Amino acid sequence: MDIDNKKFKELIEKIEKIKKSGEIDLSTEEDLSLAVMNLISLEEHFFFTGAKTGKDHYFDLLVQVREVRKELLKKLIGKHEGETWCVSKHLLGATMRLMEVGTKLYADGKKGEAKKVYGKAHEIYNLFWGLRLKLINISEIKKTAASEKPWTLKDIVDKLVDCCDE
Repeated sequence: MDIDNKKFKELIEKIEKIKKSGEIDLSTEEDLSLAVMNLISLEEHFFFTGAKTGKDHYFDLLVQVREVRKELLKKLIGKHEGETWCVSKHLLGATMRLMEVGTKLYADGKKGEAKKVYGKAHEIYNLFWGLRLKLINISEIKKTAASEKPWTLKDIVDKLVDCCDE
């Protein structure tokens, strides 16, 4: 999806308004989003460990971790509409998995392939932030996923969510 100049200006104005409002502590929220990613990953590991070992206490741990993840995700996606809650969870989960795949590839000496996977992880993470900050909506994500040359929020989100700019 191509953005015309008028739409791009409106988007930049919206971002500046968000930054100046102080309503969102983006540095803290970025840390929180990474914590949620790790909790999603823990849920998966407890599931597979429980399934492989047949020991129910792993499923009990899964439920405990899930409750914490839900509570923390609610801080990121408090007021949601439609499927934004689930989409956000899956965007963060996919980002974490792609980061792990990229790291394994990189460690195996497949640096070019790893960088491509890292790029996809960053693209997915940017979609999460675009949704979180209401810069895009679910229908735009669906259009982006279906388009030949998807519009990414990389440059915008990189400037907006800068954990080093406290």
